[in-house]
Amino acid sequence: MSQLSRRQISFAPLAGLTLVCVAASQLSGCVVRAGVAVPAPAPVYVAPPPPPPAPAYVAPAPAVDVDVQASEAPPPLPVYDQPPVPGPGYLWAPGYWAWAPAGYYWVPGTWVTPPRVGLLWTPGYWGFVGGVYAFHAGYWGPHVGFYGGVSYGFGYGGVGFAGGRWVGNSFAYNQSVTNVNVTVVHNTYNETVVNNVTVNRVSYNGGAAGVVATPSPQERAYAQEQHVAPTAMQQQHVQQAASNPALLAKNNAGHPSIAATPRPGAFNAPGVVGAHGASTPPPAVAHANGPGAGGNNHAIGGPMGQQNGARAANPAPAAAATHAQTPGGKPPGGKPPGGQPPKQAAQKAHPQKQEHPKEGGKREPDTAQR
Repeated sequence: MSQLSRRQISFAPLAGLTLVCVAASQLSGCVVRAGVAVPAPAPVYVAPPPPPPAPAYVAPAPAVDVDVQASEAPPPLPVYDQPPVPGPGYLWAPGYWAWAPAGYYWVPGTWVTPPRVGLLWTPGYWGFVGGVYAFHAGYWGPHVGFYGGVSYGFGYGGVGFAGGRWVGNSFAYNQSVTNVNVTVVHNTYNETVVNNVTVNRVSYNGGAAGVVATPSPQERAYAQEQHVAPTAMQQQHVQQAASNPALLAKNNAGHPSIAATPRPGAFNAPGVVGAHGASTPPPAVAHANGPGAGGNNHAIGGPMGQQNGARAANPAPAAAATHAQTPGGKPPGGKPPGGQPPKQAAQKAHPQKQEHPKEGGKREPDTAQR
């Protein structure tokens, strides 16, 4: 065999091996391309988050009571008579001390018509929180809520309201704590109110000298109810009080001349009542040095309200009987001590002193003590 033939035969296995390698590489390329061609998985649907729940209803507060704070405590509550209810359907809103740049001023108590049938008035109150005194605005609602435990009188003894209740579409008045003329208002009842808390003239909650009271579970539930802001007449009543210099505490020393009105804003109408209670108890010698034994009756009041007035009213007849006698033991006119004229004088003086507290309608301390 020639040399060329032998070379061709020796290269034949190499050519076959080359063909096998080429075929293998082509097959591997096909496998790779087949893996790339696999389709991507379908996208998974994700639902959007639910919308946030609607905010709970919060009753708007009147503009005059928004974020009202003071660095000093409000004065004690004055003592005053409640004007008679002007007619059916009126509810009592007790007076309170409000704050202005010029200082505290008195918002007179008044009879007001509710926004609709079935609503009751929860008075506003001052509370000592975080080193300041903050005012919580009053509101209308189906129940009387927490008002700081402050005893405003006339049915507002610190907890709830005992001055009346709704009976159907009519409001019935409790005569034991409300000044009602039954010839004008016929829907009344008489229910004794028992007050188991200490009654005083403190006008705010919390702090070292404030009323110690916290909302009950029932009052917390009432706070979640739908409330209605004070009426336009009530807000006008507050604004009118703020513009009256005579109602500033620094000008009236806690004795506002307009303590209560028969209707909102009726500051000059007949039936306006002035305060006759002192912010602090007067000295014991005030009556002895005054113009007369009964000259200071209208200044009696103080932290315990009626008790102070009763203590001052009772000694008056004894004082009258004592002055009726001379140092020698004889009364004026030369009659002996056991004679008839001094006895008659003492009898006349006693009922006069007893009848005096009844003048001007019901007094707030009478309400607070029941």
